[in-house]
Amino acid sequence: MNIVMLSPGFPYEQSFFTRALAQTGAQVIGVGDQPVSMLPPEAQQHLAHYEHVPLGDEAAVLAALGGLSRHVRIDRVECLWEPYVVLAARIREHLGLAGMTVEQATWFRDKEAMKQVLDAAGIRTPRHASARPGAEVWAAAEQIGFPLIVKPIAGAGSADTYRVDSAEQLAEVQTMIRHVPVLSVEEFIEGREFTYDTVCGGGDVLFENVGWYLPRPLEQRSHEWISPVTLSLRDKEDPRLAGGLAMGRAVLEALGFTEGFTHMEWYLKNDGEAVFGEIGARPPGARTVDVMNYATDDDLFRTWAQAITTGTAPPVTHRFNAASMFKRAQGRGRITHVVGLEQLMRDLGEHVCVLDLLPVGARRRDWRATLLSDGMIIYRHPELDEVLRIGDRFGRELQLYAG
Repeated sequence: MNIVMLSPGFPYEQSFFTRALAQTGAQVIGVGDQPVSMLPPEAQQHLAHYEHVPLGDEAAVLAALGGLSRHVRIDRVECLWEPYVVLAARIREHLGLAGMTVEQATWFRDKEAMKQVLDAAGIRTPRHASARPGAEVWAAAEQIGFPLIVKPIAGAGSADTYRVDSAEQLAEVQTMIRHVPVLSVEEFIEGREFTYDTVCGGGDVLFENVGWYLPRPLEQRSHEWISPVTLSLRDKEDPRLAGGLAMGRAVLEALGFTEGFTHMEWYLKNDGEAVFGEIGARPPGARTVDVMNYATDDDLFRTWAQAITTGTAPPVTHRFNAASMFKRAQGRGRITHVVGLEQLMRDLGEHVCVLDLLPVGARRRDWRATLLSDGMIIYRHPELDEVLRIGDRFGRELQLYAG
């Protein structure tokens, strides 16, 4: 099987998916912006061929692959980086290959189109409208009412996303979103925020993960002092999660998704109602696949590759609650010292899977630009109360300082 992988080495974890594909026996053809010398070793060593093409130039990509297809049979096209999911679908249509169509891919990128499909399927979504900055946003806000969320219609993560509670706040936000061509304006849902992550193959859901954001991502991106946590839950049989799991499966059916990775976000209101948030045809970012690997003691990179190449994969079971925590230093400039780490590792080190903090002397990262911030910890425990206790201690006692 010859598989084209768009952007096989960026973001970095894409290289692990590239390696996993090659380890199934597939010949992986990389297409990306990076010079081959800049690809991570995990990608470089597992590519049968590489086309260095600007992915933003659709015509150039189609021309390169059209020429290649005259010499090598191309069986599949895969892309796990959100900006180019639609490009992958265009290549499939151009080459006459099976897989997600341009229309389907657009549903995963355009938040308004996405919700319209799900509304038609009877799935509970926030009240919503698409709008261009200016008068259209004001009209949408009047229709939906406050509080509301304003975010890019084709964005990823929480970038350029704002909660708006009043007309005065909306006036301020309008000045910050003028650069976004089209926005999604939607009802703000009060409640806890979870994920529903899957690997599908052959039309079946082969793996399910429920993640819990502590606190909600919008709060994580609003306050520098917060240490954001993403927690992969061991117990998916908790009756409080049943509505979200059922909704996630219904979303996949409505969108016609049959193979690959998905990452969905949803809300659990205080009255128990599950409300859809959004979904991407990709894995979760910020090393959350690593978190799921530690939760299962398995390899979701391999599971995805097997699902893509064979339509099936061995079952994967959660054995732990596993969490990632991202730390943000206090102060500006370079990391000067770290407080609390030695005692925490003496007390809790047996539960820590990954410790990856910026070293002393390194310059702080921009916490608004990357969730990775100034370092991360991945930790796990079979009991939820214990993993929450471990997280509470690392959140309070581990401090990084910069100056």
